[in-house]
Amino acid sequence: MRRHLVFFLWALIGFASQGFSAAQAQDKARPNILLIFTDDQGMNDVGTYGSEIATPHIDSLAKNGMKFTQWYVASSICTPSRFGLLTGQFPTRSRDGLLSALMFLDDKDRGIQKGETIFPALLRNAGYQTALIGKWHLGHGAKEFLPTRHGFSEFIGHTGGCIDFYTMHYGNQRDWYHGEKHVDEYGYATELITNKAVSFLKRQKKERPFFLHLAYNAPHFGKGWDPTKKLAVNIMQPHPKDLGRVKHIKAPIRRAFAAKVVNLDDGIGRVLAALKANGQERNTLVIFMTDHGGDYEFGGSNKPFRGEKATLFEGGIRVPCLMRWPGKIEAGSTSDAVLSALDLFPTLCALAKVDYSAHQLDGQDITGILTGIQKDLPSRELFWHTGSHAELKRGTWTALRQGDWKFLETSKGDQHLFNLAQDLHEKADLKEQHPELFNDLRKRRDALLKECLPK
Repeated sequence: MRRHLVFFLWALIGFASQGFSAAQAQDKARPNILLIFTDDQGMNDVGTYGSEIATPHIDSLAKNGMKFTQWYVASSICTPSRFGLLTGQFPTRSRDGLLSALMFLDDKDRGIQKGETIFPALLRNAGYQTALIGKWHLGHGAKEFLPTRHGFSEFIGHTGGCIDFYTMHYGNQRDWYHGEKHVDEYGYATELITNKAVSFLKRQKKERPFFLHLAYNAPHFGKGWDPTKKLAVNIMQPHPKDLGRVKHIKAPIRRAFAAKVVNLDDGIGRVLAALKANGQERNTLVIFMTDHGGDYEFGGSNKPFRGEKATLFEGGIRVPCLMRWPGKIEAGSTSDAVLSALDLFPTLCALAKVDYSAHQLDGQDITGILTGIQKDLPSRELFWHTGSHAELKRGTWTALRQGDWKFLETSKGDQHLFNLAQDLHEKADLKEQHPELFNDLRKRRDALLKECLPK
């Protein structure tokens, strides 16, 4: 009897160890994910895309990974762009109508809703350590809107659209969190966010995969406080030590913006170095992208494209995107496929071996493009719908892209048809030459508005 019992116990231990080994093997097969998301940085604000601003650390991701030439965001405005990125849905589907930027002083009762699933929640449920360091901007007035209630195990950062780079306040109001608590912390925001990211990476163990959403507020303008007028004000706030590094840029606003970009690039370099030092480089998919096009008023540039932040010309929605994954993504490769931030939800879930079939998504799994198996997607339709932006004095826009064709309606009600393969700058309106196609795309835009707007 004792002999049988001993055999049974050894067998049980063997099965348990096999199960543990299998779980370890699965975690090793699943990549870590580092998603770097910058703010108000246009196509001409990254060195590898032709900028006069040097960004060697960001550029290294192109040298050692894949560069995307037709990567789109979900919106040309902060809040809906972030909603689309994390939910994989057109922002028009947002239950709270998150089509414009949530204003810190006015929109305290609005934000992402319970039941609107973001992919970090699925990753966390599947065993990933999930963290958001930096900007949230999907709700701030109540704890129910905080990222810790929507899938992030850790949160260090701010909830509003921008902050003072030195006080971490929005004007004179606190907006810096550790978890769900306001804290006072000082320094320079870009460097502080970098320090927190490096600390997070140093704590990670190879036995458990992680997802780090590193959402810098730079190079967005800061939000200071005018004590005389008792108003929150927009200010550039470059770090003084960085202005001398960009003295070749003579325009004052552009130079201040560039100083913030080089500081940002330094930070990304430190983060990439920490990843390597912790032995996590080869098993980490690093993604760099921006939330939308730059704002010319505050020094950004979207050349060669027309338009800017809060518009739906290409300059507002086509952004820099780079991905590096050693051994999986070919170094120095380029993709000209029409892709979107919406695609990250299904793609990252697929790579993490997470079932996402229960969720309605507007993005597609682009794993085949990353690994070089595919050159393009079999079909692609992208739809944009922005709300008005009071601070930037810009109204509602809609746009639809199918293949090379783009339908666009501006805030003034002007409607256009562009062929992006022939007219990158969106100067030649072809609606008179192709009336049937123009009408078909307009009807499709109308149908998507009807389908996506909450009932």
